[in-house]
Amino acid sequence: MSDRVTDEATQVFVDHRELLFSVVYNLLGSVADTDDVLQETWLSWAGRSSQPMPIENPRAYLVRIAVNQALARQATISRRRESYVGPWLPEPLPTDEAVDPAVRTESVSMALLVVLETLTPLERAVFVLHEVFGYAHTEIADILDRSPSAVRQLAHRARAHVHARRPRHQADRRVQRQVTKRFVEAAFGGDITALMEILAPDVTLWTDGGGRGRSSALHPIRGREKVARLISGVTARLPRDLAVRYQHVNGDPSAVVFADDSPFAVMVLDLDPEDDRVRGIYGVTNPDKLSGLG
Repeated sequence: MSDRVTDEATQVFVDHRELLFSVVYNLLGSVADTDDVLQETWLSWAGRSSQPMPIENPRAYLVRIAVNQALARQATISRRRESYVGPWLPEPLPTDEAVDPAVRTESVSMALLVVLETLTPLERAVFVLHEVFGYAHTEIADILDRSPSAVRQLAHRARAHVHARRPRHQADRRVQRQVTKRFVEAAFGGDITALMEILAPDVTLWTDGGGRGRSSALHPIRGREKVARLISGVTARLPRDLAVRYQHVNGDPSAVVFADDSPFAVMVLDLDPEDDRVRGIYGVTNPDKLSGLG
């Protein structure tokens, strides 16, 4: 491939990399796997760009390759998660808090990604492409090499499944930030009464430690009293010199706990739209998933 063609191919790929990363990350929930898929996509793109027949729509070509590479990788990821110790949560992704809230979507929220884990790979691909990125069913049919009617059926099942478990609700970022700070103060201050007031009666706690650390539960914990007792017990055993920084993770105001300037844990809260109490707590302590938060 000539230097000119290589430079042009590289520039086109770079121009679309942010989109490709967002699509694939929402399909896989793993930054490392997303990077691997993008590397495979680049190799396919670079090889195709050297052919004499030009690609009329590079964006469509790149998305198609990336999505299908991600789907092909799902089998490997599923086998890996079968042996994962405790709940598996998506890898926390730091996001720019300066982004205008009007253009944010739930596409990268931890709560929605957890629900998307319960879909089949094809249902998840259709949901992400249509509901998050606005692709028409006919476009998705071309990407997945399925008929438009099959895509519409997949979209219907996925949408019904997701909305039954996660009604469309965009939390107020200011309120979410305030509740997160109150939660951290109550949890680390040992104030179980204040903690109980913040938690919804049916709150669920997911802790992803990957089997590396005693602070993670092997199963989701449900119910206000059980969750409050577990949090109080865990925070009471933690070192006193931990530092908490508030930053946006997966689009949500979140708390990142640091030990010796290294990320120790991240906590993302999901609020009940009725009263802004905490209905979901997502805690990640697996160090393999925290390197991007430093």
